[in-house]
Amino acid sequence: MEQDCPRLPDAELEVMQALWAVPDYPAHTAAIARNLHRDWKAPTLLKLLSRLEERGFVRSGKEGRANVYTPLISRQDYLSTESRSFFRRLHGGSLSSLVAALYPDTRLTREDVEKLEEILHKGGE
Repeated sequence: MEQDCPRLPDAELEVMQALWAVPDYPAHTAAIARNLHRDWKAPTLLKLLSRLEERGFVRSGKEGRANVYTPLISRQDYLSTESRSFFRRLHGGSLSSLVAALYPDTRLTREDVEKLEEILHKGGE
């Protein structure tokens, strides 16, 4: 995924998460709706899917009279981009700042420290 990929508003992200949860693509609107945690009416879901298509996140098509959708960006790619953006925006790219924020009052276990060291060693390669 490109670095300048737009961040999704919460409602559109929820629709993408519902689409990513469908096992086979293209996914029918009904299959996407079943994975939502809200009871949106069909026009609302279709509008959000239309916005996602305009942004380049999904491709739409027809199967008979039904609308179907295929994600153009994988869940993992989006999460990686969002995580890097969060890390840069809120912690200035500082791993120690992130870890301190995640564990302000908790002592890290030896296993936690070993995993962090492993990550740090990989970053230096």
